[in-house]
Amino acid sequence: MVSKGSRIKVDYIGRFEDGGIFDTSIEAVAKEEGLYDENRPYEPLEFVVGEGQMIQGFEEAVLDLSVGEEITVTLPPEKAYGQRNDELVEKIPRNLFENAEFEPEEGMCIMLGEMYPPAIIAEVTDEEVVIDFNPELAGETLVFTIKLLEEVE
Repeated sequence: MVSKGSRIKVDYIGRFEDGGIFDTSIEAVAKEEGLYDENRPYEPLEFVVGEGQMIQGFEEAVLDLSVGEEITVTLPPEKAYGQRNDELVEKIPRNLFENAEFEPEEGMCIMLGEMYPPAIIAEVTDEEVVIDFNPELAGETLVFTIKLLEEVE
């Protein structure tokens, strides 16, 4: 049975409330849903429960599971990636991107250095670029189907 400190391997399917899948560790599901990305591995997710490697609700959901058990849990934003925070949306003058190695485009994911998390360009105008530092899934209620495959010794 899983407890804090257990190293485990799970397969998972992450869905939005409407049932749309946003992530999975299962290659066949990714292909079936049109999410397949050849540049990432599809393999069981391995982590140590309680070390903060996963979102809070995911870690709580696997506690007390037995190998082979599968559960489906609904996580409110507070147990997932948090609520959206308007203070994490910044407007940057467009001219600061003149010497950048890329042309800013809406929807583009960018890194502004090691001190900042990845950000999404939310809007581009002639005068400014609006950058959103919120996690991509902030504000979303998420549904995970999780199957415990193994407790690693």
